[in-house]
Amino acid sequence: MTALSPAPTSWDRPHRAAERMARAWSLAIAGTSYVSMNGLEVQDFLTSLSTRIIHALTAEVFDPADVREVGSTLVAAHFTEPTTLERTLAVLAEQFGNAPVKRVAQVQGALASGYALALRDRVLDEQEEIRTAALWARARAEEGRRVSEARFQAIFAGAAIGMSVSTIDGQVIEVNQALCDMLGYSDDELRAMSFDDFALPEDPPGAPAMFAEVLAGGRDQFRIEKPYVRKDGHRVWTDLVASIIRDEDGRPRWLVAMFEDITERHLLQVRLRHQALHDPLTQLPNRTLFFERLGDLLEAAEDDEARVGVCYLDVDGFKVINDTLGHDVGDQLLQTVARRLDRSISDDRQLVARMGGDEFVVLVEACGGIEDVVAVAEKALDTVRAPVHVGGHEISISASIGVVEQPLRGTSTGELMKAADTTLYWAKADGRNRLALFDAERHAREVTRYELSASMPAALERREFFVEYQPLVRLSDGVTIGVEALVRWRHPRFGVLGPDSFIGMAEETGLIVPLGRWVLHEACRQAAEWRRQVQDRAPIMSVNLAVRQMRDRTIVRDVQTILEQTGLPPAGLQLELTESAVMGTGGDPIEALNALTALGPRIAIDDFGTGYSNFAYLRNLPVHSLKLAGSFVAGLRPPERPDPVDQEIVAAVIGLAHTLKLSVTAEGVETAEQATRLLALGCDTAQGWYYASPGPASAVKL
Repeated sequence: MTALSPAPTSWDRPHRAAERMARAWSLAIAGTSYVSMNGLEVQDFLTSLSTRIIHALTAEVFDPADVREVGSTLVAAHFTEPTTLERTLAVLAEQFGNAPVKRVAQVQGALASGYALALRDRVLDEQEEIRTAALWARARAEEGRRVSEARFQAIFAGAAIGMSVSTIDGQVIEVNQALCDMLGYSDDELRAMSFDDFALPEDPPGAPAMFAEVLAGGRDQFRIEKPYVRKDGHRVWTDLVASIIRDEDGRPRWLVAMFEDITERHLLQVRLRHQALHDPLTQLPNRTLFFERLGDLLEAAEDDEARVGVCYLDVDGFKVINDTLGHDVGDQLLQTVARRLDRSISDDRQLVARMGGDEFVVLVEACGGIEDVVAVAEKALDTVRAPVHVGGHEISISASIGVVEQPLRGTSTGELMKAADTTLYWAKADGRNRLALFDAERHAREVTRYELSASMPAALERREFFVEYQPLVRLSDGVTIGVEALVRWRHPRFGVLGPDSFIGMAEETGLIVPLGRWVLHEACRQAAEWRRQVQDRAPIMSVNLAVRQMRDRTIVRDVQTILEQTGLPPAGLQLELTESAVMGTGGDPIEALNALTALGPRIAIDDFGTGYSNFAYLRNLPVHSLKLAGSFVAGLRPPERPDPVDQEIVAAVIGLAHTLKLSVTAEGVETAEQATRLLALGCDTAQGWYYASPGPASAVKL
């Protein structure tokens, strides 16, 4: 519960605030009750009460007991007229207008409760006095009984709150004028009624049982908030306190009830709850009400067959509408979409709520399977697609929807909404204006992918990455003339992972830059070590550079620094780049490529044939070698009839590359037949499992 935040002009001086409130309070209730105090005494009296109210209002945790005591203190000081309470509550609302509405309502409710309880206790005390007097009078004289009865009637009739006396079987035998005024009936009409005439569907669920227990003598009193219907049809909410009166033998004889009109407080609570549970822009249920209802469903789930569906909807391109047509048009658009969804989809089993922004959600209760939820989602898509006329514009919109359908048992709110959110992302990623169904296996893969992405920085620090090397073999004589450095990840949970499992994520997150720098350093260090061992017979080290590395401003400096640190001559290094890293682009990547060439390393285009494959552009680049994509080499594998198209493509690429003075390396060579055909086609070098699979540096034959 949130306390009132201090304001420098008032709440940091509680005594002055109490005096100011007491002045307003004394003026408001002046003349409403007859008390034995002059004006100054009344103001001093109210100042002490104001101090207690302000303390309760600003307390970290609200304690209604102190505020109730303020109400009872008013009654004890004979401020007992209804107008006094009415104006007191009005002063509280006026004085604390800047306080949280909920805390002010709590203070008003507690004060009114204490006031009513004190009045009740006062009446009960007087009733007890009357009862005692009646017994004494009956023992002494009939005249004393008549005096007691007259006194009771005076108190009963003049009470400010409604009162009634009923028999144990539920027949009303006496009512006061306050109750007649409250319900709009005459005393004769009320006396002709019984308990059953006042029962309503809105009664608290435990009310009949409490009535029955009191009438049976099991308890002496109970208290509930109960509605009544006035004679004119309007509802009045009351704070009802019912007490049993027993005879000399202790048997229940009468039921005395006191009714305080709390209609205004009840309506205030209803309004506050509506505001707390509904979106102010669209008036749809908000995320709080949605999660409350979903939580109730999950808690009440008893049947293993019971299922629930969620359609998570996002308006496509809403940000563009806001940015181009303005937020007013955007708000009107959301209101229109909300009205349409509410009219076409909402019913007793389907709740449409706004989650925030341009996101809506549909809760499908007691669905019969995924088909029911898909039908709701398709209806929602059709509803949103209808053109919207707002602000003089006709706007055609669409939506993306993530659809999840699961058993209620074993499902949590968090898991269900995480699945819905993920599925909505799939729908938007697949092209928008569509729905996507939740796929547990796909979700598990993406969770794993996220876990890998999140753990990569720490893995690099823990040195979980390592490098393996695959030979590049000269086709003419089978001699290893180079090796390609291939990074691996020794993951503590998933084992050894190849680059296909994490390089893409490293590109997305930017970690490819430090990871690539580490791989380059490790590969150059190993190449320098081989060169010290076998000198000129050491193979050329070929290292991949990703697109993001080429666009990094430090790439040229990094390569130069690593060559200097490891002592590897630039001619001993070959940098492999994909076509997308250098082809069809200008600016920094091309400048970086020229600068790298100037340092001395060889430049190779990796996976040639899968991207631009632009020889006219390639002739202007400082490139030394092409590496044919393995997909083309695979067509040469069948021993009887290799794919003629792939064979012609490979032959053409090799011929054109040689024309441009470029060497050609074939990737993915797995059979002797492929190697023979590549040699016949004029290919220079090859790599693949036919020669050796990637392995540690010690496995490379120098």
